Amino acid sequence: MTERSLAGEARAFDGAAPAEDAAILDNIHVKTSYARWAPVYDLVFELLLRPGRKAAAAAAERPGGRVLDVGVGTGLELPMFDPRTTLIGVDLSEPMLRRAQRRVHAKALRNVEGLIVMDAMRLAFPDAHFDAVVAPYMLTVVPEPQATLDELVRVVKPGGEIVLVNHLGASSGPMASIEAWLGTRSAQLGWRPGFQWSILGDWIAANSAVRLIERRSLPPFGLFTLARLQRL
Repeated sequence: MTERSLAGEARAFDGAAPAEDAAILDNIHVKTSYARWAPVYDLVFELLLRPGRKAAAAAAERPGGRVLDVGVGTGLELPMFDPRTTLIGVDLSEPMLRRAQRRVHAKALRNVEGLIVMDAMRLAFPDAHFDAVVAPYMLTVVPEPQATLDELVRVVKPGGEIVLVNHLGASSGPMASIEAWLGTRSAQLGWRPGFQWSILGDWIAANSAVRLIERRSLPPFGLFTLARLQRL
């Protein structure tokens, strides 16, 4: 993998102009937020999100096949895959991808074919191109989760899987109140703290091209949920 993989051949798609409402998330807010997070992201999130990343990698790896990692960020899960699985990682944040690139070089991850700046809502890949798609902690970040899911389904082969891990917002109680308050600051945070299962569940129910094959809680404390979808 070369610097050209990251920058020269990168395709970046910006969203609309920044919204004035701090609760509204768009691509410009996401890029700005993760440029700030990039230097400290691993320090803050590596241990907390490690169980979900390991579970996602185990579910999505395809020895001898090709897997797309959407929202790869700093590449924390890349070393967790079977080395016989060919990986391509995409992310909207170039500062995060540069850290992923350093990780790939430091750990000699020869199965990582490329790291590309790309909008998850407009993937620049042909239809039915990957054996699986993995997207850990990503649906809470993108401005349009349903449009993103449509793209993930488009690029995975029939019979292939889409593996998702996300925090799901509480429906009631003190945590729901905290998440609602944090949600008013989504643009600054770079994600939606109160993301509800109904967003994904309603999309699955309306989409005849996929079926849910697994849903389970993940540590720590069941804070995160893994969902596996199969493209039919």
